[in-house]
Amino acid sequence: MHFQFAQYQYQTDATNAVCDVFDGQSKQEETSYIRDQGHWTRGDQSTLTVAAKDDGFGYRNAPIELPPSVLLENMQRIQKKQALKVSPSLYRHPLGAVSLDVEMETGTGKTFVYTKTIFELNRRYGWNKFIVVVPSIAIREGVYSSFETTSDYFYMSGKDGHEGYKKQLKYFVYSSSNLTQLDTFAQSPDISVMIINMQAFNTSMKEGGRSKESRIIYSERDEFGSRRRIDVISATHPIIILDEPQKMGGKATQEGIRRFNPLFTLHYSATHREKHDLVYSLDALDAYNQRLVKRIEVKGFELHNMRGTDGYLYLQDIVISKNKPPRARIEFKALAGSGIVTKRVRSFEEGESIYEASGELEAYHDDWRIAPDGIVPDTDHELGYVRFLNGTVLRKGQILNDGAETDMRRVQIRETILSHLQKEEHLWERGIKCLSLFFIDEVAKYRRYDEEGEAIKGEYARIFEEEYDRCVQWFLDGRLDDGHGYVDWLRTTWGRSVHQGYFSIDKHGHAIDSKLKRGSDESDDTDAYNLILRDKERLLSFDEPTRFIFSHSALREGWDNPNVFQICTLKHSNNEISKRQEVGRGLRICVNRDGVRQDVNVLGESLVQQVNLLTVIASESYERFSEDLQKDMRSELRDRQMRITDGFFTKVTIHPEQLGTQYMGGEDVTFDAGESHLIYMLLYKFDYIDSDGNITDRYKETGLSEVFVEELPQELQKKAPAIGVALKSVVEDRLINYVGDGLKKKISLNRLNENFGKKEFIELWNRINHKYTYTVNFDDDELVDKAIGDINDNLVVAELSYSVTKGTQKELLTGEDLALGAHFKRSANSTYRQRIDIDATNGVKYDLLGEVAQAAVITRACAARILSGIRADKFSMFRNNPEQFIAQVSRCIIRQKATMIVEHIIYTRADGSYDSTIFTNVPPQDEIKGMQVTKCIQDWIFPDSDGEGRFAKKLETEGDVVVYAKLPRGFRIPTPVGNYAPDWAIAFKEGTSIRHLFFVAETKGSMDTLDLKGVEKGKIECAKTLFNDLKLAGDVHYGRVATYEDLLSIAKADK
Repeated sequence: MHFQFAQYQYQTDATNAVCDVFDGQSKQEETSYIRDQGHWTRGDQSTLTVAAKDDGFGYRNAPIELPPSVLLENMQRIQKKQALKVSPSLYRHPLGAVSLDVEMETGTGKTFVYTKTIFELNRRYGWNKFIVVVPSIAIREGVYSSFETTSDYFYMSGKDGHEGYKKQLKYFVYSSSNLTQLDTFAQSPDISVMIINMQAFNTSMKEGGRSKESRIIYSERDEFGSRRRIDVISATHPIIILDEPQKMGGKATQEGIRRFNPLFTLHYSATHREKHDLVYSLDALDAYNQRLVKRIEVKGFELHNMRGTDGYLYLQDIVISKNKPPRARIEFKALAGSGIVTKRVRSFEEGESIYEASGELEAYHDDWRIAPDGIVPDTDHELGYVRFLNGTVLRKGQILNDGAETDMRRVQIRETILSHLQKEEHLWERGIKCLSLFFIDEVAKYRRYDEEGEAIKGEYARIFEEEYDRCVQWFLDGRLDDGHGYVDWLRTTWGRSVHQGYFSIDKHGHAIDSKLKRGSDESDDTDAYNLILRDKERLLSFDEPTRFIFSHSALREGWDNPNVFQICTLKHSNNEISKRQEVGRGLRICVNRDGVRQDVNVLGESLVQQVNLLTVIASESYERFSEDLQKDMRSELRDRQMRITDGFFTKVTIHPEQLGTQYMGGEDVTFDAGESHLIYMLLYKFDYIDSDGNITDRYKETGLSEVFVEELPQELQKKAPAIGVALKSVVEDRLINYVGDGLKKKISLNRLNENFGKKEFIELWNRINHKYTYTVNFDDDELVDKAIGDINDNLVVAELSYSVTKGTQKELLTGEDLALGAHFKRSANSTYRQRIDIDATNGVKYDLLGEVAQAAVITRACAARILSGIRADKFSMFRNNPEQFIAQVSRCIIRQKATMIVEHIIYTRADGSYDSTIFTNVPPQDEIKGMQVTKCIQDWIFPDSDGEGRFAKKLETEGDVVVYAKLPRGFRIPTPVGNYAPDWAIAFKEGTSIRHLFFVAETKGSMDTLDLKGVEKGKIECAKTLFNDLKLAGDVHYGRVATYEDLLSIAKADK
């Protein structure tokens, strides 16, 4: 298996953000100079053959021709385009002409992006000397490996437009013992990249230092032609790329870089500690919302020590069956006949005693009998629990009465295996290898050695094999293979053959604990990292039996395998490792057996983060872990202006637990379009938001007033607490719903039931399961006319303005005031707004035609016709706010283009059809999000909204409905504005007043077409064309409905 690479817009944006800073710089290829060849004796020449035989020329980066003022203008234009804080001046730094920051979330491919940037800087400007400085051996080896694996891609197709650069990097890792590499670096006209890690860098670059490395780089060496290495490097004026600069310390690194005489410096990180000029940002919130990383769920556990006893209990599950009362599956300690205490798992019913089951162990003597009605299954909003006669409550996933680490680790290992099996079955069907990763802090717990030096299993290895075989047995109990082969294959696996350890190795070939770098929790073991990187692709192959990996926690940075779906840290949690670090190794989007990234382009919006779901098996409670993780993320988000829009609240779902304990057991709170509009207008009326939708200081100081709540309609007043939580999430920039609870009960198998075989559904399914293609024809003249009309009627561009706020220092200041930023106090009426009556372009040159053409995906000629045809007063708005003018004009063109495409579309049937597996080939989903149903072709449905839930309930109770299906996202109708998946397929009873017995429905919160976005409206119109106008599915009718009553009205109508 080899990784397949593709182009993504965010990578292009990040590359252009850097390269465009130098817009206007001329291209100077292979800038040569007379290189210092040194002074050689005959005996010395043999040590450096290349230098002795060359022609004396070297190649270096051409100088930057642009004055600082132009660099600043270019940078400010980029920052405005990226909606970043605009730098008032260039960051003054001794590390070259500019110091630029690129912020990219972990797992989104920083190395790939700066590799592309190297090629692009060379293509545009001819620069060809680069030095990549990294903080650790792990990252150094990862960068080297990345250069290797992406070499062919960039040569053949890595440039935008799917063309290659037709060049390859000449890269090497700096070594103080290899003189030839440095001379080749200076001498080569190719794109040359030196990789150096911080330790080697700081050791070597300290002039006057006592280390051998510093003496070598600063001294004139006979074997180097009496030259200093630092002079050979600095003569090339390299471009410096700092990977994770926040981990590199301060002055020593900065001083060393200065001695390289860099042309300029680039900083790439997810968390910049020292800020320079930021030109691109893709933080945790961006990456998550753009579906560029996995979603996270957490399985958390708590230990509770009971007074006076050490009896161990763990509630694994609560089993519900149709004909039996609920049973609790509990693990406990029991006395065997031999007198040995072991752990057992069995199912208990109400009234049964742990004391009796344990062989009368004294630890369970005190009323450890399950109380009547004491087994409570999961509810929509709470995990199930067991209550004993002594009053103790044991919740699902909870451990009682045993603080022993071994017990905790066994539970973690078991839950990791169960999560793996549950997820693996569905990934298997998609050709995706599922991996689980355990981090441990002591190799002996996994592998030990006897007196003869033979390897024997450590404690964790033994536990794993026991638990794996037991979990597989539970998982397969009563299961038959469903035709995909997974179940039959799983029966052939055993715990002893599915796990492997990756550790540092000593001279005897024995696994040993990785030595930590001084002041760090990382190792500098090159061999261990090389082993991990060497096996990266092999581990993704289904031919490789290893699916569970144990590795030392100090080697964490070396693991970035995209198919890690479970991470379990079998060590004490500590403050040295942030929660983001713990999950960071599993955030990358997975690949299938062909090396193809399973991203939003492949899986679609709805499936990408169901498939790409990272489960973290924590050694602490879910609440604590998720709170700490989100705190880590919030602290590193960039400043952003989150705005309240007219439709903001339609996208909000507030869970009862977010509202407080008094709301537990209630339903999720959502808002329809009408409610969202009303809330938006009232927020503006009460000065809680400004005209741009920004939350005002008044709201931040007072929150929602009683008068505001009283002005809401009675039904909305009940939702006022949820409105407050939603607004608070904007103020605090919280990552709502980023982390899920992995312990919630899952529906793993949602098989087709007997309803699928009903003749009514078979007739309906045979009509709609076809696949289609479409063609569209329209001319530019029509688009030009409609776009001009739209722009003239609707274009609004806000004028630039500024606000002045007056504040005065308090008469007395405290340290707390300074820490809180409260040492200035605003006086009343201190803020006022003024219009800026100047040319907003500020002398910056815009390629207006090019930017409009690119944004609207039209030709420059078409853009020119549209812009030249709009009214003069509309065109003059460009002067007021160029960026907004370009964005709004482009939106008008796109809106008209989408409308025209829908008006001119023609569908035809394609080869092939959907089979029934699209209903069942979906990942496990949380039971609390589902509904058990009887008329559907499956036993469970998972509504996407409260409105869908209400609709489904009506389908269940209405006698006219014979059978229905909730259509999966895999059922797609192609449209020019994206694939479309309808919500429902419904078959009605014959012999009633219903004219359209077969119906495909889309449920929306409102029937008003004005509430639909342009793209959504376009997709729905295409579906109407396919079903109702062209009748390609026979007598199946299509409609958009908000309620069952809407459905009935359309189904009874003549048309």
